[in-house]
Amino acid sequence: MIEVYQKENVVCVEGTIESFSRKVYVYLVDGMLVDTGPEKLQGELIRFYEEYPVELVALTHSHEDHTGTAAWIQEHLNIQIYLQSQSIRLCEQTGDYPEYRQQTWGGRKAFQALPLPETIRSRSQEWTVISTPGHADDHVSFLNEKTGQLFSGDLFVAPKTKVIMDSESIPLIMDSLRKLLQYDFDSLFCSHSGYFENGREMIEKKLHNLENLTLKVRSLSEDGLSVDEIKQKIFPLNYPIIGFSDNQWDSRHIVRSILEGQPSN
Repeated sequence: MIEVYQKENVVCVEGTIESFSRKVYVYLVDGMLVDTGPEKLQGELIRFYEEYPVELVALTHSHEDHTGTAAWIQEHLNIQIYLQSQSIRLCEQTGDYPEYRQQTWGGRKAFQALPLPETIRSRSQEWTVISTPGHADDHVSFLNEKTGQLFSGDLFVAPKTKVIMDSESIPLIMDSLRKLLQYDFDSLFCSHSGYFENGREMIEKKLHNLENLTLKVRSLSEDGLSVDEIKQKIFPLNYPIIGFSDNQWDSRHIVRSILEGQPSN
């Protein structure tokens, strides 16, 4: 199911995977589609693509909930798709994902992409491409420095972080949030929580929460607590996604990444 509405000059496509109550957004601004949404919503998104003129695609990263309909777009709309260069070869092959991710979002068929330049131009506007790793190594954000609009992909998601994937890094996410705050921006368009008029405030809030969390984790570690003991103390709840993902998502990864200072391979 999708819902289409406008915020500022951006067409927001709010998708809901009803069986899992998961939200995902794609955005169309000045002819540029930011992300393509998951394969599970392809039927609804095709109707959107057929009604709204899409002139190019800019991908924030290669995860299947952001690239799931890229192959259909390439085959039927004959437009350019841009992606961080390090993931171009990966996306030339069909995506290989754990079963729980396929159940949630669907798969990702192979597609061809061009490397994102330092700036990308839509019909009449220019967007700064900012490398913002942490959620994914190939993650980028798109900023219109004239309008102050920021498309943050999966970097923000929520002010408080309770679980992450085992490949994510809290220190890298914090570095990326700090990098964004070096730019002037107002509104925020997030791929899983939607539009925020007070985007800068929300990014600052997330960074502040992660900085406090980092201090707490390190303090407990210095007191001699193990990763699992710290996790139990700070995150005592057993969130459903932990079991559903067979622990690929877990609060434990937050603690570990803070103490290690880098993501696991």
